[in-house]
Amino acid sequence: MNPKISELLARIQHMEAEIELEMKRKRAELQADFEETRVRFEHEVLEQQRRFKTGLLAYILSGSLLTALTAPVIYAVFFPMVLLDVAVTLYQAICFPVYGIARVKRSDYFVFDRSHLAYLNLLEKFNCAYCSYGNGLMAYAREVVARTEQYWCPIKHARKIMAAHPYYTGFVDFGDAESYKRELEALRTELNKLDKTHE
Repeated sequence: MNPKISELLARIQHMEAEIELEMKRKRAELQADFEETRVRFEHEVLEQQRRFKTGLLAYILSGSLLTALTAPVIYAVFFPMVLLDVAVTLYQAICFPVYGIARVKRSDYFVFDRSHLAYLNLLEKFNCAYCSYGNGLMAYAREVVARTEQYWCPIKHARKIMAAHPYYTGFVDFGDAESYKRELEALRTELNKLDKTHE
């Protein structure tokens, strides 16, 4: 990989670590105790949050007619999402071992912690879980597809792409046939060395 790109990627990783530290500081400020996948708030914080809670009936009645009419469309997407989830999970379970690609740990991508927020009513918590599932599924599927792309076609595109996955910067440049032939096996081998916690 280009040394300048490697340096820039290292700086990005450093900034991401700084962001995570700042987020931890903010969580501590909110007096939240994060225990693995559970969240426990101090009693005073829970009481303060409950003051901002909108009752379920008031919440439903405050919604617009258009919101009520479009809600079934939003919730209907759940069924294709479940099909995608099953397909991606089966795909990697069958194919990744054959090609020596470390499996993606599905549970790393699904976070359902908003149900601990006392200022959300039941419908808001349901909606948060729905969005968490959808976004987690897309991130999970993206990781599976990204690893697949690195195995089969680790070549950058001729033009800039939006929101490239994290492996993309390590791909060979578009049109560089020599590097492609030289680096393909190394890029494939990297996939087997990915963090074993993702298996």
